[in-house]
Amino acid sequence: MKVALYQMHIIWENKDANYVQLEEKLKVVCSRGIDLFLLPEMSFTGFSMNTDVTKEKDDRTIKKMQDFASRYDVAIGFGWVKDCGNKSENHYTVVNKNGKIISDYVKIHPFSYAGENERFQGGHSIDSFQLSNINFSNFICYDLRFPEIFQIASKIANVILVPANWPARRREHWTCLLRARALENQVYIIAINCVGEMNGVIYSGDSCIISPNGEVLSGLLDQEGVLEYELMDDVQEFRIEFPVKQDRREELYEELNNLLAASCESIEGMHNGQFVNYSGKDRVE
Repeated sequence: MKVALYQMHIIWENKDANYVQLEEKLKVVCSRGIDLFLLPEMSFTGFSMNTDVTKEKDDRTIKKMQDFASRYDVAIGFGWVKDCGNKSENHYTVVNKNGKIISDYVKIHPFSYAGENERFQGGHSIDSFQLSNINFSNFICYDLRFPEIFQIASKIANVILVPANWPARRREHWTCLLRARALENQVYIIAINCVGEMNGVIYSGDSCIISPNGEVLSGLLDQEGVLEYELMDDVQEFRIEFPVKQDRREELYEELNNLLAASCESIEGMHNGQFVNYSGKDRVE
């Protein structure tokens, strides 16, 4: 399938102007047979804490994208903000070529360093969907720093999307973590970032597609543009050739985590200056 990543210079908190930007790109790109067109996190506002301006009760952005998808015969992935009362939710939604919602993910980890947790509530589920017989999942930006959810998603998904508004000052983290998530999960990672200056923050772009072997197959640096790529699902071939996942010990990991949590309630990982061994094999009750 042909995917396109739109590395946008998002016009700050201006949905209508960004809808126009998107449509201009769709008119050009979709004539080339694109199957899936992907945008960054909070695609039409930028990463804003001003939820009084960005949040929606009427699904305005969803309806707009459903219209674009049907009109330009392309599936679209996009970010938007849902009004949930006292707090909002950071969503990434995918609609298919018919305008039907096939995925609606809520960011699990609000970025507390920037105060996102004060205005947004975290999601509680992992989403998956299928297009062109390829299984996808997606997370959003800061979720990239939490490998556990990627391991769960990769039990079904062969491709994981990571839309983001990731700042230039942490671009090395972005590149390193994306490759790590691809390698350790043996999946394709498709990362879609924004670019340029927004509200005093510089975004370097660095949108890319990474193979299950950790290779950057294609990417954009610090300019606005659309990256197109012909995606082939050969994930199972990677996993058969180098069968890392078969050696995972999920039950042991869960047991060790439970033992650690129980021990930390009383000793916080240390006791009388000596290291505590959390072993599920020779546990002393």
